[in-house]
Amino acid sequence: MFKNEGIKISIMSIIINVILSVFKFIAGVIGKSSAMISDSVHSLSDIISTIVVIIGINISNKQSDDSHQYGHERFEAVSALILSMILLFTGIFIGYDGIVKIISGTDLEIPTTIALIAAIISIVVKEVMYWITRKVAKKTNSSALMADAWHHRSDALSSIGSLIGIVFSILGFPILDKIASLIICLFILKVGYDILKDSIYKLVDKSCDEKLITEMKELILKTEGVLELDLIRTRLFGNKIFVDVEISADKNLTLEMSHKIADNIHDEIEEKFQNVKHCMVHVNPK
Repeated sequence: MFKNEGIKISIMSIIINVILSVFKFIAGVIGKSSAMISDSVHSLSDIISTIVVIIGINISNKQSDDSHQYGHERFEAVSALILSMILLFTGIFIGYDGIVKIISGTDLEIPTTIALIAAIISIVVKEVMYWITRKVAKKTNSSALMADAWHHRSDALSSIGSLIGIVFSILGFPILDKIASLIICLFILKVGYDILKDSIYKLVDKSCDEKLITEMKELILKTEGVLELDLIRTRLFGNKIFVDVEISADKNLTLEMSHKIADNIHDEIEEKFQNVKHCMVHVNPK
């Protein structure tokens, strides 16, 4: 269900981005706005990134096999990593183009009304797509889909930059349209960096945040038969979590009773924390 929902929103995203990219490029050329043309390139990059998301979701939802006995969830983090690189290269390209045009003083035509209209339409459409994609990403706990949502948000922000640049250009300051391209570049680079950092964390066994670990500790210590919590380790595995726990229990308990305590912790952790794929519990005698 979650997989199909993610694929559905991704396909819708591709269709909207194709239409929007073509529309913004034509509006940028006719309306003489380099900021709008840069914006259309950003929308085009979203199409490529969404295709990467679809591939990542498909692979990450595969069942465990002999080659990947812990599952394929990290492939989604890999797709998010690729998305971040696309964003970063897009931002660098737009920034370089804007700097060259400012330094050379060329292509400083005053944008026309069609570029202004295109910017407003883009802001509305991309912001709506951000919220829709973000909702599905949270529901499915998909880092790749969340990265795609931020692609939509960065596109909306870049269109706001375009709008500001176009308005000031129409008012007689055409160079501000190029400066807006640089602002767009910074937005894109910031989002790209954030996604890159998050995807790397999910690939290098980063532990969960302290709040989540504290909640797990409290749950474990409330479990009947637990004398002490000796150790708890967590690691991110794509959009899933693996937990290793060591507890102390009465040394006079039978093996069956000790096993029951471990089972209770295992079941409660995996039930309460939906992202936990597996919880391993070791019992130390005391």
